Amino acid sequence: MDNYRFMIECRKWRRHKRMSQLELALAADISQKHLSHLETGRSKPSREMVIKLSEAMNIPLRDRNQLLQAAGFSASYNESQLHDPAMKPVLNAVNSVLQHHDPFPALVANRYWQAIKLNTAAENLFSSVISVDPRLQQIVAEEGMNIALLTVHEQGLRRYIANWPDVGPLLIRRLKGEADAAVDEKLQKTLHRYIRLAGDIHHANIVTAPLLPVLPLELTLPDIKLSLFSVIATFGTPQDITTDEIKMESFYPADSQTTEFFTKALQVS
Repeated sequence: MDNYRFMIECRKWRRHKRMSQLELALAADISQKHLSHLETGRSKPSREMVIKLSEAMNIPLRDRNQLLQAAGFSASYNESQLHDPAMKPVLNAVNSVLQHHDPFPALVANRYWQAIKLNTAAENLFSSVISVDPRLQQIVAEEGMNIALLTVHEQGLRRYIANWPDVGPLLIRRLKGEADAAVDEKLQKTLHRYIRLAGDIHHANIVTAPLLPVLPLELTLPDIKLSLFSVIATFGTPQDITTDEIKMESFYPADSQTTEFFTKALQVS
């Protein structure tokens, strides 16, 4: 059966998204009978149908390419580097967001939470902590500037987070959500590794931790205590795998002392 791979992948994604055949058929605006024929091999999907089903299940672009290839079609979505000529509008937008967020920290990370770009405030903040901490230097030397790993590692930034009992469970909930949403085994394993490194955060705390509009991040540095909260944004209509997978995290001051610290720090730099 020439579309056997598509049948398996389509059913896998539908079940992964916890959708019944009827729910997916309604979301894709096709009949349940037609969907059943696609999943059993009685009908062969067109390229347009694969894309329609992918959109209905909100499948990431990287995995949409795999579903297209499983159905015998070429990939539709490119994976560009941020510095490629075609990505210039995206890179300009990213740089603009980062620059305009100074004097407060902001960064761009990929789906593994590896930092791709940092603004001046973020570079200053991370370098000021890492430069005086050999344990952080070792983590960065071995694994790069990975924000999630640096945060959850027992020798990492969590040693500076005064309210880790509040922050930890919510971070783990986010990582678990991303791992559960992923089908890519490498990504799943990486995210589950971060979760294990977080240590003995009680499962009940993860489940019942309140989802507040703003959760302050209390950083206790050698000379000052900073209070921040963060906002994570993604591209709303990505057409490239890289754009689909990056996230921008912007930090905002939660008190006047923190505002003054970053404002002065940028003036000095």
